[in-house]
Amino acid sequence: MRKSLKRLPTFKNTETHGITLPSSKSLSNRLLIVRGLSGIPVRIENLSDCDDTRRLQQALATPDGTRFDLGDAGTAMRFLTAFFACRPGIRELYGSPRMHERPIRILVDALRSLGARIEYLGTPGCPPLRIYGTQLTGGEITVSASVSSQYVSALMMIAPTLSQGLAIHLEGAVVSRSYIDMTATLMRDFGGVSVEQEGNTIRIPATPYAVSAAYPVEADWSAASYFFELLAIAPEGNFELTGLSRSSTQGDSRQVKLWKHIGISSKYLPHPERISLSKCHLYKRKKYKEADFTDMPDLIPAFVVACCLTDTHFLFTGLQTLIIKECDRIEALITESARLGYVLTTDESHSTLAWDGTRCPESEHRIRTYNDHRMAMAFAPAILRYPDLVIENPTVVTKSFPRFWEEFDHAVTYLASSQKNP
Repeated sequence: MRKSLKRLPTFKNTETHGITLPSSKSLSNRLLIVRGLSGIPVRIENLSDCDDTRRLQQALATPDGTRFDLGDAGTAMRFLTAFFACRPGIRELYGSPRMHERPIRILVDALRSLGARIEYLGTPGCPPLRIYGTQLTGGEITVSASVSSQYVSALMMIAPTLSQGLAIHLEGAVVSRSYIDMTATLMRDFGGVSVEQEGNTIRIPATPYAVSAAYPVEADWSAASYFFELLAIAPEGNFELTGLSRSSTQGDSRQVKLWKHIGISSKYLPHPERISLSKCHLYKRKKYKEADFTDMPDLIPAFVVACCLTDTHFLFTGLQTLIIKECDRIEALITESARLGYVLTTDESHSTLAWDGTRCPESEHRIRTYNDHRMAMAFAPAILRYPDLVIENPTVVTKSFPRFWEEFDHAVTYLASSQKNP
């Protein structure tokens, strides 16, 4: 439960508030897997301290025959399934009740086609799993890329260790391609291996990983979205987000252009790398926003809440992966937005979200988070408009951003302090 804050009046403040973002969870988890596959104890600088990364790190250190609970760590479940499939030993991977509903059949089938032995311990097609690790030869496989890019990334990272390497042919509409590109870049830069991408085919020859130097982890662009959102909803203000660069390999760095249409101007600053955010009053903010989030699905919660609270009508597409996240985020966003009086709609395929300005009576200003970190963080900035807002199960943010509430409270205090300096 979060404390209530007074509604903020319009103000003018030239001071800039600095926000410290967490390390990238996506990069941290990939680096741990590549380091584990290399067998080289290289130092990873600024490794994420979030729950998901901690669980993955602990699982990598477990001995043969261990049963390990990964909770809601979907990335860890998928990456470790491939990792342990090609490593000697028997391991069992469990998770939360929601994790046991999330699909993993595409990855398991791909690994089985390479010779892996994996058993379902519950519902077929979903965790928990028992994995009998063995040496896999590799070769060529076709994988559906329309459900989760993490299946593809998991296969890519083990590919250099397979005796024949691996050619992965991606089938169907590729979702979150930016994360596949991130994996490829990290494997080349950190692992020293060859990754050839041509259309929907990825070829990775058998090459020992050659990790030899420390690797710094940049700040998390997904986490940055909640402070773009907070400033978009606030009447005035300036933030600086540290550790973010224009050349980031994270696909969510593309969000900068989208926020401009909701009133946020951005400027990259060097030494140290960071980005400065401010309200862009000279830019004509659009009252209607249409965007495809196929490559940035994690940003949807922040954009949905920001658009509703700035009266920006929208149609967002490319959301087909949201139904298999920590919760069904399509349904969750529709339900919780209605509590604040906003009527969102989706299509029959549940791959879109739209708001045309339709309102409904507000109910209790209590937001359920469904044990989903992004639901908690995305609705937090709504406190600027709904001072009595309560976020249930706020500690769920530790999944990706352990210090979120401290940084958020400092940012809101900064905004509120301008009441004294109009």
